Amino acid sequence: MKTTGVIIARFQTPYLHEGHIYLLNEIKAKHNKVVVVLGVSPVKGSRRNPFDFYTREKLLKQFAPELVVLPLSDHPSDAVWSQQLDNLLSSTFPMEMFRLYGSRDSFIPYYSGTMEVEALPEVGEHSATNIRDENGDKVLSSEDFRLGINYAYHSMYPKVYATVDIAVINEEKNEVLLGKKHRAAEWRFPGGFSDPEDLNFEAAARRELTEECGDLEVEEMQYIGSARINDWRYRKETDKIISLFFKTKFLFGNAKASDDLAEVTWFPISELATMKEQNRITPEHHVLVDLLIKNINR
Repeated sequence: MKTTGVIIARFQTPYLHEGHIYLLNEIKAKHNKVVVVLGVSPVKGSRRNPFDFYTREKLLKQFAPELVVLPLSDHPSDAVWSQQLDNLLSSTFPMEMFRLYGSRDSFIPYYSGTMEVEALPEVGEHSATNIRDENGDKVLSSEDFRLGINYAYHSMYPKVYATVDIAVINEEKNEVLLGKKHRAAEWRFPGGFSDPEDLNFEAAARRELTEECGDLEVEEMQYIGSARINDWRYRKETDKIISLFFKTKFLFGNAKASDDLAEVTWFPISELATMKEQNRITPEHHVLVDLLIKNINR
């Protein structure tokens, strides 16, 4: 019985590079039937995996319409993934024999299934990561390009952006530190978006406080609560902001506005409710004022 050639790969590129074309042509020359199994990430729409299964399937079939293209979800266990690969092929094509092919950075070191495996030599120094990076800011004038952007955004899960806000409390004077953005009339708590490099939200809060208010010495961040922020930028968007609100005790230092803030000033905590009613505090932070007052009064 003749074997069916199986390519296990991701093809996460906007086009097939020389290495891809070599791999496909080499296996097509060896087998009358060729199956491509595409790894499918559980993360939808990321820089590492920007192209979904359907987009990559069309890319491959445009090159060779006779290819059979199947999806296989990623799995944290190599053993389970190997079993799922074997089951996918044997259940889709019962009574057939398969030979699995891979090349650089391929599945081969992680595969523990029962099927025959063959490694192919590399052709060129092509990197899908480099191709994505080099073309990440490339803008085309075609309708297809614009439709592709539309498709990508509509295929993404709705997102929640995690921000942090901080109430710095001077217990000796019973005051709280507020800031004012450039060209803004209302006061607000210092804070901002968390960063993927932050180890935790407490670290994000400390980083944002330093960036916006200078080198203040404070105690550990204490979590107060969280709230969805009615930020004007996201009111008509599906994506929303949820802020994690912290308080911390001021020890010493001089607050100095920087980054997003144009001004910082200490205010009596007893005036917060009145400032909120008078809209001297930005409306999106009214919910944070309520959280802080409730925390202090309990």
